[in-house]
Amino acid sequence: MKTVLFLPRLPDRDPGVSLYQQAYEHLRQAILLGTIAPGARMPSSRVLARELAIARNTVMAVYEQLIAEGLLTGRARSGTFVSESISSEHLSLLQPREPERPAPARRISSRVAAYGDLAFAYTEMHTAPRAFQLGFSAVDEFPVDIWARLSSRVVRTMPRQHLDYCEPAGYPPLRAQVAEYLRSSRGVLCEDDQVLIVAGSQQGLDLICRTLLEPGDEAWIEDPRYSGALGALLGAGVKPIPVPLDAQGLDVRRAQQLSSQARLAYVTPSHQFPSGVVMGTSRRLELLDWAERASAWIVEDDYDSEFRYGSKPLRTLQGMDRSGRVIYVGTFSKILFPSLRIGYLVVPRDLVEVFARVLSFCLFHVSTIPQIVLTAFIAEGHYARHVRRMRKIYHERQTLLQEGIEALLSDFLRVQPDPAGMHLVAWLEVGLNDREMAFKALDAGVYAPPLSFYCSQVRLPDALLLGYTGLRPDEILAGLERLRGMFRQVVG
Repeated sequence: MKTVLFLPRLPDRDPGVSLYQQAYEHLRQAILLGTIAPGARMPSSRVLARELAIARNTVMAVYEQLIAEGLLTGRARSGTFVSESISSEHLSLLQPREPERPAPARRISSRVAAYGDLAFAYTEMHTAPRAFQLGFSAVDEFPVDIWARLSSRVVRTMPRQHLDYCEPAGYPPLRAQVAEYLRSSRGVLCEDDQVLIVAGSQQGLDLICRTLLEPGDEAWIEDPRYSGALGALLGAGVKPIPVPLDAQGLDVRRAQQLSSQARLAYVTPSHQFPSGVVMGTSRRLELLDWAERASAWIVEDDYDSEFRYGSKPLRTLQGMDRSGRVIYVGTFSKILFPSLRIGYLVVPRDLVEVFARVLSFCLFHVSTIPQIVLTAFIAEGHYARHVRRMRKIYHERQTLLQEGIEALLSDFLRVQPDPAGMHLVAWLEVGLNDREMAFKALDAGVYAPPLSFYCSQVRLPDALLLGYTGLRPDEILAGLERLRGMFRQVVG
């Protein structure tokens, strides 16, 4: 057995790096590069300390770290040795790569590769300036003082048990508050235990797809569509079947022609995203009848139902379901603030236990503390007051956006008021390409995604989508000025 009698001297010491770190890196590299052979006996800590001109305690700490990493091994009354359990071939894999060496091509799942089709929404557009980003709430109007007071009270008074792991299905009092709210304001038919708390609607969609569908299954999705739903289907290995809309919403007869074997239909019936079409009662009954006959599922995404201007929110599709085929999806992120990341599902009673089990093992859970705060926020009436106030503010912002377009951009855009929602569809004048205009807008500092991006098979007139709820009035007007400058530069 060979004992290491000589080690390369430490390089010139860097005053910005501790002696421990320098000695550790020095010995680690000597082992990885083969300067010290596997099985070799290391000098005692006293000898090595003298050799490297550092403190013995520092050497002992380095040895302990290298032993923990498996590069050295300690033997009682025998000394410290370079590990023999890692071959020279394996050690070579741990050596640093040369900076110029190109990374090898990596094989990734085709499901992950398919996300590249969504890059327009989830990369460039989400790093662009805010005007006119979609789906953002008015964080400038959120009652932060009330939320802070409730948060402080919760942390001071909550039982210590709430610092433990949370219940996968969600904080029971919050589930009860959500159920009561949905029953009274949205006509949802549910008991408290049918409400499951999730980390936003996107996690809810992912949970639904992975629980109810198998890779290779087919699912109807509206065309144009919500990209988050498409991403959830792709992530579960499900084949999305784009179904065109008409004045009543998703065309069920056409959907059956496109795929008679579909296991699920994703719809936004109260206010279709992104077109704004409302699904009529007869079409809802037709869709429910299909789901019952086909033993299929309907996912009802009620993403912005609270924001109807001039009338009460529409009755839900779930409230009309008598066969337990509808899973209802809602979120607080768009109503309160995006970083809250709390949403909910209402699932048929026979699926409650199944979904709870999947939540236990497959997905992360929402922290208990913000759930308790949100429970108090709802129970004490702050939530209802906030929603009423936001309806008024969002209606004012929509009106400002519409009037601003008519005053500044009527040569390029046509827009009509929408009785609900968080964005407007701005139709381009004939001859203007929406994707080209969207990227030109990005260059001008404006986020205005093209309607065509959300279309799979259907071809609609060119339009831009303009969100307004997350913008102050001055930001709306500034964004319109930038858009006008862009159009004048491009069109003349």
